Amino acid sequence: MSSKQPLHEQLYAAMAERIRLGHWPEGERVPSEKALEEEFGTSRGPVRQALARLRAEGLIVGGRGAPPRVQHAVPAQSFDTYMSFTEWAEELGRVPGQKTIEVTRRLADERLARDLRIEPDSPVVEVVRLRTFDDEPVMLERSAYALAIGKHLLAVDLDTHSIYQTLQEQGITQTRARNVIDAIAASAFDAQWFGIDVGSPLLRVRRIAFDEAGSVVDVVENHYLPSKATFAVENIRDQRTPLSRVTVDGESRV
Repeated sequence: MSSKQPLHEQLYAAMAERIRLGHWPEGERVPSEKALEEEFGTSRGPVRQALARLRAEGLIVGGRGAPPRVQHAVPAQSFDTYMSFTEWAEELGRVPGQKTIEVTRRLADERLARDLRIEPDSPVVEVVRLRTFDDEPVMLERSAYALAIGKHLLAVDLDTHSIYQTLQEQGITQTRARNVIDAIAASAFDAQWFGIDVGSPLLRVRRIAFDEAGSVVDVVENHYLPSKATFAVENIRDQRTPLSRVTVDGESRV
């Protein structure tokens, strides 16, 4: 195998694809580590790393004495790399879609202004969309942009265009994001668009994205159906990542 990706990531991608396509059916035992080493022409280390990630994402279960088996799992989105919804869907072999619910220009309240690093009452562009996999609802996305950035979205058909790619075409590239994940109860608005009961559990991801210079690109709040999406973070020994504790109102403390 040859790629710029680390070997264990290549192995993970190949194994995950087999599970997604049903080549490794649900409930079936995963080939032994030795068999995988021989098939892929590699050593035990990368194979074990790939299997560990499959296990962490719920694609396989068992291990440590119990033979690992394939398990149907909700698609997982990794926070190890910056990836748009469209790229995530395509990596999973799904057809991404979106329905634009609202595109508005309004004035920023104090909290949004603080997050976007602009003055209160400055004009912003807010976009609300329903995102889908294969025409099935997955996420409600509410994103806000300072007018200097958001103006590029006002003349675009956001049902057929990716916001991420549209901004890239304008030289605006999101290179880093800070995500806060928690659980919430579905509002009446969520329930309407997801077709669920008010109060049903949802996963919420609040994100602030930055460009290469450290300027804020957007402030986003995404609501996910937990039956349609999960999230994965890969930790590597000896690579320390600064952590913060986040309060309910979003203020961070080390």
